[in-house]
Order: sequence, then structure tokens, then C-alpha cells
Amino acid sequence: MRNMCMGRWVLAIMLTGAFTANVVVASDDPQARAIIERVDTRDDGDNQTSDMQMILIDKRGNKRVRKIATFKKDNGEDTHRLMFFLHPADVKDTAFLTYDYDDSKRDDDQWLYLPALRKTKRIATSDKSGSFMGSDLNYSDMTSRDLEDYDYRFYEKGKEAQVRGKKVWVIWSTPRSKDIVDETGYEKSLLFVRPDIDMVVRAIHWVKDGGYLKYVDMRQLEEIDGIWVATDTLVTKKRGKSTVHKTILTFDNVRFNQDLNFDMFSIRRMEKGL
Repeated sequence: MRNMCMGRWVLAIMLTGAFTANVVVASDDPQARAIIERVDTRDDGDNQTSDMQMILIDKRGNKRVRKIATFKKDNGEDTHRLMFFLHPADVKDTAFLTYDYDDSKRDDDQWLYLPALRKTKRIATSDKSGSFMGSDLNYSDMTSRDLEDYDYRFYEKGKEAQVRGKKVWVIWSTPRSKDIVDETGYEKSLLFVRPDIDMVVRAIHWVKDGGYLKYVDMRQLEEIDGIWVATDTLVTKKRGKSTVHKTILTFDNVRFNQDLNFDMFSIRRMEKGL
């Protein structure tokens, strides 16, 4: 969120068109797809650990703060992720495990451990559009998208925009099937991609149920060990001009190339805790 005035001015122009564009023609542009493919294959590091803070803000401005330890490890082309909630007491020892598969024909696996019930729940595909731990993220946001499930087109071909003084391409992402809409909860998305680092730095999602728009803004980016990381992200859910809810995600102590074993990323370890 550097150069905020420029960023907001550009976003306002984009949204003027976005609100009037109720229908996006579902056809694919090879140039737009090539940009998204570079985003998908960029180096995002391995054997990563970090301290995550999740701040939930309701429409009255009331805040709830959650502290989380996160771990990530690649397994060939697949990615394993594990999160342990540390604070406050009502969510302490809750854990979330994801197996993010590169194979587009295979559904990603997700499990949530609820210590109060001493029970691990597998997240069904039909539940992935639901809110993740009361935040403005849903379960589908916790895994990567399969590019084969979407068409990509420029918002306006040949036109560049800026976010915080940096050039971005603005690209529509449109699901190719109703099943993908149902799974992700998004009818379409507008992606703002920085080509110099091959990273989505802002997104707008049209939420299927409730008439919401969800804005994702990566307010702070840091290059850590040669890897670009979003260390401060604001997610805002709006209905019309009214803000319904916000979630702020911050990451500290981000480290790569840590000594992580595959047996850590298991249901048994998730239930055992840190």
C-alpha cells in the first residue's frame, strides 16, 4: 500500500467499469493466460515458516486478533501447508492442514482439527466456499487455483494501469463451469498482476451469494531470500458502498529453507499440536 493516492485513483477508475460490466464474455486470451501462467509458476520458496496474525474487524470496528504459526513444504509438484492457532484461548490448538495438488484432476485435501471436540473434520468440496475461521477468506482461498478451470482476458487489452506506482496488467478470471463457481464461491474475479515480479497484488471477487464484492489488497510486499512475499494483506467484504467485514493478515519472521519433515504434515501431528 505504497503510493496510496495513485493506487486508489486507479482502482476507482477500474471499478467504475467493473460495476457496469455485469457480464464478462467467457473466452480465453492466450496473452492474458501466459501472464497468469507466469504467476502460477513463479518461485514462492520452500520449507517456509512464519508467524501470522489475523485481525477480524466487524462493521462497527470491533477487532478480534488471532495468532497463528504457519508451515509450508513442497512435495514434488504438490504443496503441503499446516497452520496452528496459538491465540486467543477460544481457538488455541485449532489446526488446519492442506494438501494442494498440482494435478488438476485431483481435488485438494483439507482438514480442520477442533480441539474442543477433539475431532478432525475433512473439508468437503461443497464446503470450500464457506468462511475460514470466521475470516473473509474461504477454504478455497487456502489453495491455488487450477488454471484449466478458468478463462483469462484483459480488462482492456493494450492498456496499462498502476498500483502504488508499479505497472500492472488487469485481467478478468472467469470460471468455466458452475461447479467451480459453487466450489470457490466466486462468479468472476478481476486480477491486478505486477509483471516485474509475476505476482497478483490486488484482486476483486464477485461473491456468488449475498451480493458481495470482496477486495483483496496486498498492502506490503517484501523480498525475503529472493522470494517476494505479501507481509500485509487487507481483505474487505462490501455490499454496495457499505463495508460488511474486514480481515487483515500480517506475516512476521518469514523464513525459507527450514528443516521441515514430511511427517509433520499429517493429521496425527495436526491433532498432537505444536
